[in-house]
Amino acid sequence: MEKGHAYFMQLALREAQRSADADEVPVGAIIVKDGTVIGRAHNQTELLKDPTAHAEMIAITQAASAVGDWRLTDTILYVTKEPCPMCAGAIVLARIPLVVFGVADPKRGGAVSVFNILNHPQLNHRPEILQGILEEPCRDMLQNFFRKKRQSQKNDSP
Repeated sequence: MEKGHAYFMQLALREAQRSADADEVPVGAIIVKDGTVIGRAHNQTELLKDPTAHAEMIAITQAASAVGDWRLTDTILYVTKEPCPMCAGAIVLARIPLVVFGVADPKRGGAVSVFNILNHPQLNHRPEILQGILEEPCRDMLQNFFRKKRQSQKNDSP
């Protein structure tokens, strides 16, 4: 039985939960080649004190190491939230041919919502985009995280 997009997005959601559990913005990413996961990560910006430690960036680094090449042709990136501009740039540079994401980011999206980096006509690589896979659980995880954050801040204020 072939594993489909929902299966791999579920794995990305598990990674996102690891972010939430560590009080990081809950985003998870999985990179798949020939049906096998070759990169998996979750946001770690707070833990690593690194603004580039987004799930996609870490997963791209793992996948490149796994295949021994910076070109990630014949792979699929699954990510729970639309990539930001930084991550979208890395996706283009890595030559990832398909990006599957759960929920759009209407404030900072780098794929389709705010910036159209993944399909910019002047770039040499334009991946296919598939959005809305497991959109509801991806959205719910983000909304619940930020709701708890706001509540916590409200409770901490004098």
